[in-house]
Order: sequence, then C-alpha cells, then structure tokens
Amino acid sequence: MSAAKPQFLSIGNVGKLMPQEEMLEMKKQKKMVSIGVPREISFQENRVALVPEAVGLLVQNGHQVLIETNAGKEAHFPDNEFSEQGGQIVYSAEEVYKADIILKVAPPSNEEIEMMKNRQTLISVLHLTIHDQSYFKKLSLKKITALSFEFFKDKTGSFPVVRAMSEIAGNTSVLIAAEYLCDSEYGKGSMLGGFSGITPTEVVIIGAGTVGEFAARAAMGLGAFVKIFDNSLYKLRRIQNNLNTRVFTSIIQPKVLLKSLRTADVVIGALHGTGGRTPIVVTEQMVMEMKQGAVIVDVSIDEGGCVETSHVTNHTEPVFQKHGVTHYCVPNIASKVSHTASYALSNFFAPILLKLGEEGGIENMLKNDSGVRHGVYLFNGTLTNKFIGEYFKMPYQDIELLMAAFRR
Repeated sequence: MSAAKPQFLSIGNVGKLMPQEEMLEMKKQKKMVSIGVPREISFQENRVALVPEAVGLLVQNGHQVLIETNAGKEAHFPDNEFSEQGGQIVYSAEEVYKADIILKVAPPSNEEIEMMKNRQTLISVLHLTIHDQSYFKKLSLKKITALSFEFFKDKTGSFPVVRAMSEIAGNTSVLIAAEYLCDSEYGKGSMLGGFSGITPTEVVIIGAGTVGEFAARAAMGLGAFVKIFDNSLYKLRRIQNNLNTRVFTSIIQPKVLLKSLRTADVVIGALHGTGGRTPIVVTEQMVMEMKQGAVIVDVSIDEGGCVETSHVTNHTEPVFQKHGVTHYCVPNIASKVSHTASYALSNFFAPILLKLGEEGGIENMLKNDSGVRHGVYLFNGTLTNKFIGEYFKMPYQDIELLMAAFRR
C-alpha cells in the first residue's frame, strides 16, 4: 500500500496537466415582463413615464405594457397613440397594478400600495419628506423591490434623470420669466432679450449648477445680459467654460448682489441646498429695492427657496406680487412642459426596461448594473437605504451584501 500511494498521487498530478473541458458562460435567459403605467393622481403631476414610441419598442421586444386610460392625457398623449403602438389600455387602476413592474413618476399613494401585489418591482421618484415610517413598512410587507429613479447613476457617476429635469427647468424658467415680463398686469410690457438700439434685459442667475447653466443659455440666446452668482469658484469657472464665453460671474457678496438686483429685470433662483434647505441669499429688503415689474422665478423653491419673500405656488395660481415684484414659485416646473418632460423620462426608462428583460429579471440586472442598483431602497421587502433607516429608526441592510448573497 505504501508503494502504491506515491504512484496514485503521480497519476493525479499528471491528470492536472491533461487538457481540461472548457467551461463556457451560459447564455442569459431573456425574460418577458409586464409593465404597468398608472395614471398619475398626485396634484398637478402631468407627466407620464413612457411615451407611445417607447411602448412600441418594448412591445416589439416581447414585453407587455399596460396603460391606464388617460395616463398620458395631461401630457397630450391620447390612449389611441399607445394602443396603436401595441400598448394595452386598461380601464381601472387595479388592472394596471397586476403587472410585474409598476412604472410611474410620482411615488404611489397608500391607496395605490394597497393595490400592489407581492414581490412586484416599483420604479418611481421617492420624495422622502412626504412619507412616514408606515409607508415603507407597507411596501416591505409586500416584499416589494422599490427603486427611486432620481438616484440612478450613469457611467460618469452623475444622476441622469435629475440632470435632464434640471436642464428642462433651467430652460423653462427663462421662458416663464419672458411670459410674465411682457404681461401688462404682472410685468411691464417688456420683451426679454434685446435688439439694436435698446439696452438688453438684465437677467441675474443665482446658482451655477445645471439649472443655472441652462437658464443662462436660454437667456443669452434671447439676447439678454446675464450675471451669474455662486459661492463655488469651481462652478463659476465650469459654467464659463461650458458657455464658452466670458459671462459676468461673482461670488455671492451681499453688496455686489444687491447692486445687480437693483437693475435686474429677471432673477432666477437656482441654488441647490447641500444639506437640507436652500440658503436664503436674497432678503426681503433686497426685493424691496428691485425695479417695479421685475420677475423672480425661484426654481429652488422645492428646497425652501433662496429668496426670502418666496412661498410655494402651483400651476393653477403660479404667481403673486410682493413689493411690486412678481414671484413664480412652482416646485415642479418640469410638469408645466409635461410633453417634453415625458419624452426625457421615457428616453431614460425604455433602455433600462429592455436591459432588465435581457438580463433575465430585476435581480440579475441589479447584480450587474451598479448605477441602477444605487437607486434601490427596498429589495424584496428589505430596506437597503441607510438614510431612510436612520431617519425613521428602521433596520436596514447594505444592498451590496444582499447582492453578494444573491450571487451565491
């Protein structure tokens, strides 16, 4: 036996050197899913998550898309446009919520959560400040996998949906200002911009982020004289490079800002709060020293606003006057141009849904796509968002650990 042992070991070692069978990666099994697009019931949410062309693309790839009747009405997409692309129009919310994936813009209400079935996937915005602990518990009890699309990341590490909506808000804010500036009641009958022989309109933009950049592009395109204020020198340099012009820029110094506000025709509030509420940089006294008939569009009102005299308005009653200055303070500006904004959202969602099918389901996709995984706050009912867990004192687990367990 002692002599046979070394011989046995040598045979085993020789076997290691023999050609081995090649292990090929198995092809992923494509999964056909049903996607439900409910009609938005949140106040003045006029956007729809998928446009008809995107529905057609998904249907062509074998997926089923259920559209609640009038889901696209406020964004000017009638039911027949969806049905012509292969979407199935259903006439009750209960039918929509039978789908594998629920895709909507606003977060679901408590009544909508009741209609959801176990182990569904929900893709929507989060709006953390309007929820309480019971909201997340209801989703958790149904083992929902919930993703917040404003936290999705692209390959550059930026947030593509937030950027798209910010671009729209920046452009639209200038068009809104132009509308009220020429109004006989709220403005002074002035055209935003300028032409030969007259002094151009002065537009002060507070904030040099994406909203500020696209507001500046729109204003400069109309011929206005633009001044940009921000407390970040990096952002001010970046916006000058992006605009490819030596536009007026300044750190937010109260005296310098006040001097510009006194001659401004339009003020765009585009500051972004880094830790909660947006800081107030335009005081009521500053507003009192502005020209009569000037227009303030406070885009940052969804984070409290950067103008002391601002308060939240809506699309039905969007403006008010204070000290002779017109204030526009609607939080959801993108919903005003719902047709365009719906295209922006749909162009983002359609490729994700196609990839989800190609990957073989939501679990496989989350395993392989870190950008989409960044938006998960519930995975099969388990809370995965640290901030939500700490804020509401709820237990949570790291999504990366859950994905590691899923891989095994």
